[in-house]
Formats: sequence, C-alpha cells, structure tokens
Amino acid sequence: MISNSLIFLAISDLAGKTRGKSFPAVDLDKRLKTGLGWTPTNVQITCFDTIATSPFGALGDLILQPDANAEIHVDFEDGAAPERFILCDITSLDGKPWNFCTRTLLKTALARLKLACGATLLGAFEHEFQLAGEHPTLNEAYGLTGFSQRRTFGETLVAALKSAGLAPETFMKEYGQEQFEVTIGPERAVDVADAAIIVRELTRATARRLGEKATFTPIRDVSGVGNGVHVHMSFVDDRGEPLTYDPNGPGGMSALTASFAAGVLKYIGAIVALTAPSAISYQRLTPHRWSAAFNNLGLRDREALLRICPFTATDEKDIARQFNIEYRAADAAASPYLALAAIIHAGAQGIEDALPAPTITEEDLSLLTPEELSARGYTRLPRSLEEALDTMNASETVCGWFPEGFAELYTAHKQSELAFVADLDISQKCAAYEGTY
Repeated sequence: MISNSLIFLAISDLAGKTRGKSFPAVDLDKRLKTGLGWTPTNVQITCFDTIATSPFGALGDLILQPDANAEIHVDFEDGAAPERFILCDITSLDGKPWNFCTRTLLKTALARLKLACGATLLGAFEHEFQLAGEHPTLNEAYGLTGFSQRRTFGETLVAALKSAGLAPETFMKEYGQEQFEVTIGPERAVDVADAAIIVRELTRATARRLGEKATFTPIRDVSGVGNGVHVHMSFVDDRGEPLTYDPNGPGGMSALTASFAAGVLKYIGAIVALTAPSAISYQRLTPHRWSAAFNNLGLRDREALLRICPFTATDEKDIARQFNIEYRAADAAASPYLALAAIIHAGAQGIEDALPAPTITEEDLSLLTPEELSARGYTRLPRSLEEALDTMNASETVCGWFPEGFAELYTAHKQSELAFVADLDISQKCAAYEGTY
C-alpha cells in the first residue's frame, strides 16, 4: 500500500488531551521554521469534545511552533508506521508566545522559580494506568502472574520509552485490577512535562499495537483504586549541584525546599483545580486511598499531599542527589504542563515569601476532628471540582500567577465539562472518563 510518512505536531491542552495536526515528513525543515496554523477557540475543546464558551468565537489565527529538540520517532518494528510527533508551543502569527499555551505557562513558572532562588527543576512524573481488557486478571496485586501476563506489553513499552530518549526505570503490576505503573528517570525544566506527554502517548501506542487499550482515567471504579500521577521534584543550580537537601533541615529539607513545600501546602486548595481537574478526580482524593486528602507534608507517607521520599544512599553527596519531594494530588486528566506550572508557582510564592518549614505529620489526619485539624493548621482538600474551582477563583494570588483572562477561560472550560456529565450517575461518569483518558 502506498504511504507518505507524516509527522504530528502536538500540544497538550486545558483538557489534558494531546491534540494538533500532521504534515508530510519531507516538509520537516520547512515546518520547523513556519509551523502549522491553529485556532484560538480550540483551547475550549473539552475532554468530551464539546466546546466551552469561548472569548475568541470564530476569529483569530495561531501557529503550532514545533520544538526541534522535542521530536519523537519510535519504530516498533511491527510493520506499522512509526510513532512520530513533535511537541510544540502555540504562538501568535508574529512568533510571540500565546498566553493560553500550556507549555508557555510552564516556562513562565520555571522562569519565576529561577528568578526567586536560582534553581532549576529536576523532576519526573510517575504514572499509573489500567489496561481495559475483556478478560481481567483477578487477585494479582503486585503479582508475578499479573506481570507475566503483560510482560510483552511492559517490555515493548520500556523499549519504546528508551527509543524516545527517556530513561525507563521500572514497570510493575500495581495493586488495582489490570493496573500498572511505569517510572522514568528525571529530566530538567520543561523536559519534565514533555517526558510525561511522551510516556502517556507511547503507553497508549503500545497498547493499541498489542490489541489492548490503556486508560489513565483518575478512577475507573469508585469501589476500586484510582490512577494517580505522582510528581517528583528536586532542585539544582546552574552547575547541576543539588539544592534540595540539608542534613540539618527538617526532614532533610534545605531552606529552599522547605519554603517551596510551604507554598504548595498554602495554596493547594486553589491549585488542585489544575492538577486534579475532572469531575471524578475527587473520588480518588479521599483518605485511605494512598492519594492525598489534606494539606500536609509527610515523611515517607503515601497519603500525604507532599511526601519526602526515601533514599538509599549513605554518602552525603549521593543523598543530596537522590533527595526529592513528591506531589500526590495530580492525575492524568491534567495537562502535565499546567499541573507542573501550578505546583511551581505555588512553591515559588512560598520561596518569595520566605515561608517557614511546614510541620511534618506522622499521624492519620482523617482521625482528627475538624476543630483539631484547624488548630494544627490543616485543611481538607476540596471535595469536588466545583469547590476547587471556587477556591481557585477566590484567590487573587493564584489567579495572578497566570495571564489575564486565564482563570475565566479555564473555569468556563471546566464548567462545560461538568455540564456534560451532570446527569450521569457516578459509574456512568467513571465510564465516560475511562473512555476519554
């Protein structure tokens, strides 16, 4: 069959969907210079392909501008066409960054962090997902049999990630039914979120090629477990030297890390609308789901919002390079760029305001009364996307981190998504999100 190789120019939008358009590969040099046309109102396409109220209407033109350093070309050697896409920024026709491009929003947050403390982000997204097969394997949490039945999938995915230039670290059969987890090594700055997009899309591509379907839905069944996205973060200076660790700091945190963590905890009620942005995300963010439910920092605690992660090194220099914190209130309904931008802005605000180190919790906060929580400075995370959006919009500080009009645009986007599922029961909502993510 005749074929003309195509390359897809990809962006991650407000719905956390990877969208864009393709062109003949022979035109690559040309498109690296000129990009491809795009439409402003596309920003309001929800995850269910409805279009939210848009300030742009039918007017305006934009450019998908490919980043030559973010090209992915993976040949699965199965006789089918390779997976080939390039991650892009969205710009105006004159090449200036567009205010509502999620990749640009992350770059702005990273620049703020650098200005605040001279730090560059080092990080990685840890993904959980499920394979939606017709014959699920039961009772195989972390099991060898469960892993072995998907060994071909895991080995193919790991090979694809390595071919894409990433550093795959682990693939495991997770606790949930047909649930798996894949982790990669850390990247720097915007590459952290680029890598998250690559992991998601190559996971989906691997599943398709093996006759499977992978879903990153926040929660597939409320009687089961959810699929989280855990964001690991540390900081380095311009020479690549670690800035995250101080053996004399609380929990091993440097002053920079402690203030960053305090900022995230202070603004979590507002930023969770950007990191856990679906109608079903809040079914996962409840106590005893190994996710997060309160604004707390824990030491090796998998139910804390922020977790100080363990390390295996014994030498101080090696400990400093391993030391990292983990944000646990995110899922794959969020664009990695937008979720990371929100976290970085909150942390940078904490650094700028020189917030003191948070208390490290060592107890089950769900056992405390509301009065006890309040007395200790803890709050419950929002219990719905509606509540999270209200909290975000009520914060002049958080809204001020983003371009003028962003909060209104994002809120309208999410309200349209909520309206789409408003008349569905919880199982129907879960099915709807499973189908789109």
